[in-house]
Amino acid sequence: MSEQARREQLARKLLNSAYADLTPVQRSVVDLVAREAPTGRGPRLRDEEASLGQQLADRVAALGGSWGFIGGFSLCLAVWAGWNLVFRGSELAFDPYPFIFLNLLLSTLAALQAPVIMMSQNRQSERDRQAAEHDYEVNLRAELEIMLLHDKLDSLRSREVVDLLKAQNETLELLRARLG
Repeated sequence: MSEQARREQLARKLLNSAYADLTPVQRSVVDLVAREAPTGRGPRLRDEEASLGQQLADRVAALGGSWGFIGGFSLCLAVWAGWNLVFRGSELAFDPYPFIFLNLLLSTLAALQAPVIMMSQNRQSERDRQAAEHDYEVNLRAELEIMLLHDKLDSLRSREVVDLLKAQNETLELLRARLG
C-alpha cells in the first residue's frame, strides 16, 4: 500500500474525514502515524530567534516583576524622600517637599515600563500558544496510536476466538468419532 493510500485510510478510519479535509496539524499527525515515526520535535520556544528589543523587554519584565525590584525601588524612594526632607532648605536638597522631580521620574518610568512589559507578555502568550499547539499534536498522536492499538488488539482477539472455535470443533469431531 502506498504512503498516500495509508494516509487516506488512517484519516478516514481514525478521524472520519478525508485526508484533504484535515487541518494542517491533523495532517502532520496522520503523516507521523503513517510513517510510524516519532514526533521528533519539541515546541518551538527558542529565544535565540528573538530580536534584541524582545530580549530586552523580557529582561525588563522579569526584573520589574520581582520582589528584588520592589524592595530596591522602595529603598531608593525612601532614600530620595529622606535626603530631601533631612536637608530641607539647604543646597543639598535637590527636590524639595512635594517631590515634583521624583513624580516626573516615576511617571516617565511607568510610561516606559508598561509597554515594555506588555511586549514581554505578548511574547509569553505566543510561547504559550506554541506550547499548547505542540501539546495538541502530541495528544492527538497519542489518541490515534491508542485507537490503532485497540484495533490491533481487537483483530488479535478475533483471530484467537476463531482459532479457539476451530480447536473446539476439532475436539468435538474427535469425541463424536470415538463415541459414535
